[in-house]
This record gives sequence, structure tokens and C-alpha cells, in this order.
Amino acid sequence: MAKKVLHITNGSSLTEYLHELDFKGDFLTWQEALCEGPTIDKIDSERFFKLRTEFLRSTYDVDVNEEERRSELGKLDNIDSYSEINLWFEYDLFCHINLLGVLNLIFQKKIDLPLFLICSGRVPGEKEMKGLSELTSNQLIKHYNDRVILTEEDKEYADSIWRIYCGHDHNLLKPFIVQTSSFPYMASCLSAHMKRFPDSKSGLSAIEHNILRLVRDNKINSKHHLLGYAMNYQGYYGYGDIQLERIIDNLSPFFIFETDNIKLHRDGHEALMGHHNFAAEIQNDIVYGGVKRLEFQFSKIKNKLIKTVINAY
Repeated sequence: MAKKVLHITNGSSLTEYLHELDFKGDFLTWQEALCEGPTIDKIDSERFFKLRTEFLRSTYDVDVNEEERRSELGKLDNIDSYSEINLWFEYDLFCHINLLGVLNLIFQKKIDLPLFLICSGRVPGEKEMKGLSELTSNQLIKHYNDRVILTEEDKEYADSIWRIYCGHDHNLLKPFIVQTSSFPYMASCLSAHMKRFPDSKSGLSAIEHNILRLVRDNKINSKHHLLGYAMNYQGYYGYGDIQLERIIDNLSPFFIFETDNIKLHRDGHEALMGHHNFAAEIQNDIVYGGVKRLEFQFSKIKNKLIKTVINAY
């Protein structure tokens, strides 16, 4: 009996799109958001899934369908049916941290099959970066035909980044930003990750700074309007509306809410100018892998994370 291809996709919309295009093989749909919340390096463990379930419930009021998760991941326990694995992930940080998690789950299960990466981003003739589900059928098929096989060096690279992400010293990621690999957008994603920590001068992360700037520079009618702007102008983060809405809520003290209008409070202007460090006021205490966000700040001068003064001993 001929072996099949296993496609691991970054979400249900892409899985449905590939079905519509009659891609052959089995599909494992990865539905996680590992770019936020606690992670440990051993994904194939009850502790890992308990951590994730508790985080998603407490932070986003999302209940994980345990039966569906086990059913999807169970496809990696019948690996003898497959000849290769195709990894369908996009250019942004959201997708790349999920990709690292998927790869390390594959490594931990000691699966020895060819691994191919299909990664969207820059598309010839297109001004904006594109997600896989945004590609035309011809563009998507071309991406598949141009897929890249991951080398042993690529696997070691991905394994190392995941272990560092799950650890407490994210400055160790810096050498991987300049290292060559088959992941064309990893460097940009790692750089974006470092700037998710509060800036040492303003206390704003890059995405928080961007949201305040959007309010300052545009006529924003409502929170929903602002969410749309933030979704479209977030660079390499790839956050969904649920993540961006949480960030906007944390920034609400910087806004003046009027009828059909949102403007910046004086503190918002002060933050953008870096006149005061507002990290403590924002209190965005999310965890990134193995690090509590408020324990570190990003120094542009040193180009590294530095220990937050209140947490330094």
C-alpha cells in the first residue's frame, strides 16, 4: 500500500483551502498560539498541555477541545503511514513560534521523515506580505512546488531556538538572528519578539507603540475601528483579533473615548515621546515561553534585553 503525505497546517482556513484545491494526503491542523503564554521544551507531555489549557482559559476564556486536540496530534503516532511531512506556516511571529513547537514535537517523537517547509510572505508583484490563505490557487501551488526540505542543520537550529524560547534568557536568541537557515523569515520574527518586551525608555513594546501612533495619526471612530487598523499594520507579529484586543484594552488609560472618536490622552503622547517609562502602568504581564514579560525591558542602545530594575537583586 502506497504511503501518504501528511500536511501540517497553521489553521483550519488553510486546511479547508487545501481540500478545495484537492491536495492529496492527510491533514493535521495545528490550532495553538504558542507565541503567548508559558511553554516548556517537552511538548509531548501532559504538563505542557495542562499549562497551555490553563493559560488559554484564564487569559482568553478559551476552552480547549481536548478530544479534538488528541485526535489531531494522534496522527503523529501513526507515522508509518506517511512518506513525508509538509509544514504550512507563514512569515509572522505567531506562525513561527507555532512552527518551532510543531518541529520539536516531531523531534521528540523521534519521527525520521523528510520535512518540507511551505512558507508564505513576499510574493512577486504584490506590495504586501501574504498569508497562505490569501494566496491565489496558482500562487499557493507554486509555493508548494517551491517547498524547501529542511536539513539536519535546520533541525538543530529550530530545536535550539525552541529550547531558548522555553528558557529564561532570551538574549541567547540573538546569534540566531544572523545565522543562515532555510527559514527565510525567522530572523525578522526573532527581532520582532525581542521588541515585544517594554522599551527601556518608554515602557512600550513595539506593537503598543504602534497602536498609540495609529490613534495619534488617524481618525479612529471606535475600538473596533482601531482593532482593524492594528490588524493591518502590525508588521511581523501576525496576532489575531483576540490578542490585539487584549493589548488595546491594556492601553485604554492612554485613550480619551469620545462619541465616534478615540484620541490620545496626554500620557499617550508622553509615552510616544519617551518622557516616562509606563511599563508599570500598562501592566501587561503576559508570559513569553519561559519569561515573564515585565521581568525584562528592551534596550535599543545595548540591543538586548535588560533586567527590569524593580526585579533586579
